[in-house]
Amino acid sequence: MQYKQVIVVRRDLDWTKGKIAAHSAHAAISAIRLADEKVIEGWISSGGKKIVVRVESLQELKDIYKKAKQKKLPVAMISDAGKTQLKKGTVTALGIGPAEEKTVDKITGKLKLL
Repeated sequence: MQYKQVIVVRRDLDWTKGKIAAHSAHAAISAIRLADEKVIEGWISSGGKKIVVRVESLQELKDIYKKAKQKKLPVAMISDAGKTQLKKGTVTALGIGPAEEKTVDKITGKLKLL
């Protein structure tokens, strides 16, 4: 079985590449912590595939979150602490998976790469 993790990032925010990278890392780690141990092991042993994609709005991010939850995927929504570039509580990114690649692709497969 093939596994993957997808990080979904908002592009409608005024934030730097460094901040995007940090929030992508937060999303990846947070979602991994929600995944099943056997899935994590399979994902790591197959190379730990990760894809970073983009959305253009908060609503689009929320729609993807809802679909991932409906499929019972490990999904983590990330919000900013408000200490630098963004207002506290600004939703920035999602981490989805690791999970079965086919299931994740049904939700994120049409999104453009970051």
